Amino acid sequence: MGYALDKTEQKWTYADYLTWPEGERWELIDGVAYAMSPAPGISHQRISRILTRTIDTYLIGKKCELFAAPFDVRLSEQGHISDNYVDTVVQPDIVVVCDKEKLDDRGCNGAPDLIIEITSPSTGKMDLTVKFDLYERSGVKEYWIVHPEEKTVMLFKLLDGRYGAPERYADGDRIPVAILGELVIDLNEVFAG
Repeated sequence: MGYALDKTEQKWTYADYLTWPEGERWELIDGVAYAMSPAPGISHQRISRILTRTIDTYLIGKKCELFAAPFDVRLSEQGHISDNYVDTVVQPDIVVVCDKEKLDDRGCNGAPDLIIEITSPSTGKMDLTVKFDLYERSGVKEYWIVHPEEKTVMLFKLLDGRYGAPERYADGDRIPVAILGELVIDLNEVFAG
């Protein structure tokens, strides 16, 4: 049985994170712990399932691989370093990694090629601010923020180390996923639930 920890008053590392009870879900960003609860709602789960199925099916036989939460992504400006020095680990809703060297038994160590976050009332602000800044500085090539209530997607592409203005898509649109080749996501299907 796990025990509750007060994770708000100190800087934490991935080594600390690995000792926390399995029943708890946390993310670390620059040593600050963020609780990952409550669990996502029904529309979030449906959207995640549809996007995961669509992208994963497309990736069969290709070099990139999809992972869905919970899946640890360790981000460090120093690259592959000791767990005692990694102070950032996130669990994005959907991750696509094309460089197999970044994968190990514990998840992804380095910036994925694509991250998709599906907002909820408790995570929307963080996805647009803290995680946006983190993913940009870490070199995530493409970052999507999906808004279930509005049935919209904001897609950010990394150019010269910065995310430019987002491409905006809404229910009924089709998103070409150029980073993965010929894949096109039909938002009618994504938001059908």
